[in-house]
Amino acid sequence: MQYMLLLNETQSEFDQRNHPEHAQAYWGGWNAFIGAMAQAGVIVNGDGLHGPQTATTVRVRDGKRLVQDGPFADTKEQLGGYFVIEVADLDAALAWAARAPSASYASVEVRPVMPPPGA
Repeated sequence: MQYMLLLNETQSEFDQRNHPEHAQAYWGGWNAFIGAMAQAGVIVNGDGLHGPQTATTVRVRDGKRLVQDGPFADTKEQLGGYFVIEVADLDAALAWAARAPSASYASVEVRPVMPPPGA
């Protein structure tokens, strides 16, 4: 079964990505996590995302497109990336989610992937 791991991060963690003194430790944790998933053969797809300040939000209201720079939600955590993994069950997906670096300082949301209609 496929599950999506939605990897949330705080702004302070997003800032670590390019920090001269902290980037190596930040990326080291993520590279270890990604390497473990790759070695286990569970990754179907995944990408990191640029920080929330690069987001553009689109809504359509009364037939008019509204575009807003930045994320819509005013939250302490923002989506930092995702993986779609193929594992036996929810318990296995939760075990992988718990190993994500962001699980220790923010959160990881786990959702089953819907199969295509008629599949």
